[in-house]
Amino acid sequence: MKITPLSTVLTLAFSLSLTLPAHATNTFEQGRVLQSANHFAVLSQRDRIAPENAMLNTRLNQLLPALMAEQDLDMWLVINREKAEDPVYFTLVPQPSFAARRTTMLVFYKQADGSIEKLTVNRYPLGAPYTSAWQGGSLDEQWQALGKLIVSKNPKRIGINMSADWPVADGLTASLHQKLMQVMPDDWHTRLVSAEKLVVRWLEQRTTEELAVYPHIVSLARGVIAEGFSSKVITPGVTTTDDVAWYLRERFSQLQLPAWFMPYVSLQRPGTPCLEDTPFCGESGIIQRGDILHTDVGICYLKLCTDTQEMAYVLNADETAAPKGLQAALAKGNTWQDILTSQFKTGATGNQILAATQQKARNAKIISSTYSHPLGFFGHAPGPTIGMWDNQGPTPVQGDWPLYANTAYAIEGNIKHALPEWQNQLVHIKLEQSAYFDGKKVVYLAGRQTEWHLVR
Repeated sequence: MKITPLSTVLTLAFSLSLTLPAHATNTFEQGRVLQSANHFAVLSQRDRIAPENAMLNTRLNQLLPALMAEQDLDMWLVINREKAEDPVYFTLVPQPSFAARRTTMLVFYKQADGSIEKLTVNRYPLGAPYTSAWQGGSLDEQWQALGKLIVSKNPKRIGINMSADWPVADGLTASLHQKLMQVMPDDWHTRLVSAEKLVVRWLEQRTTEELAVYPHIVSLARGVIAEGFSSKVITPGVTTTDDVAWYLRERFSQLQLPAWFMPYVSLQRPGTPCLEDTPFCGESGIIQRGDILHTDVGICYLKLCTDTQEMAYVLNADETAAPKGLQAALAKGNTWQDILTSQFKTGATGNQILAATQQKARNAKIISSTYSHPLGFFGHAPGPTIGMWDNQGPTPVQGDWPLYANTAYAIEGNIKHALPEWQNQLVHIKLEQSAYFDGKKVVYLAGRQTEWHLVR
């Protein structure tokens, strides 16, 4: 399918509100400073339906045929029940949809011309873009109708969502699988194959329409962080890290932007335990002047999710900028980002990217930890795992997944830096920015942090 160059999309998206401030002096590419989420529109729940369904139609009509051909599948079955929905189900059905009512059966059949026939075998029809192959009747009649439909199409390879390694591709329950076997001819059982690779590709692949809105979504997340890391929210000596975390949570709620995990805020100051082998340095408490702050937030909007970590510094009364040591620490973090993203090459596995990043970071004498992951319909989406915070070695299966073009990632990890102003105590710079790989380079969807948030 045709993908509009991301550079064109980003130029349009950022030209008005995401330009670098005139005083910026950093030399790192794609640094952007945001001030507030108020600079970005948020659609009402009702107004989100049309664009979400338009993006779904593009995926079903243009992306799915290519992916089913890529995986050599003639049919794909997504069968689930209310209160036990398949993880991939809500990425396939039109909005508004809150459940798989009773037993819901989706049937995708590859036709002779390569297009995909989208069918349902449900008591309750879904409507466009699906055609109802059967509706009404008893549950037993529904299963019999599914069996007859499958036989009438005569597919050679039928993908079902069963996987030992990918949770998102393991949505077909044991009882539903057993029932499916019962309504198919016995000599057809060998036609059933795992659809795990199709599911991963479906979830990780981004379209032109999604890339047009993704920068806006990430900007909302970064804009709320900027509000939280400001004097609007923080009064040094009074405000706690939990106060800031709850501001972020409640601000997202106010904007009707669901957080997919509770925002996290921590602080570092002289005396905070931080050794080279400490996984995460930081503590909670009352925020004081001279503190370093860190947050981790993730939201979903228009079905797409973000994952963002940024750093702030609380100025002392006689300061107008972060100490030089902290500026050097953030620059080292940006250097680590550049090392990581320079390893992104189509076809390289997550484990290969991790090993190359670690070697180059060691050569640059950077104490770092890399644990980046794909983004999309889930905050922790399927695709190539590039390290884990508790495993800096190869990750079986997920780490062996290759990098594809037109996929999105959380560029996540951290570095440690000896801070002269704190008697060379190690400080932990934890960074995470949402980005996109266009097949040649990594582009940050809403820029990245190259300057400290300053609380005055």
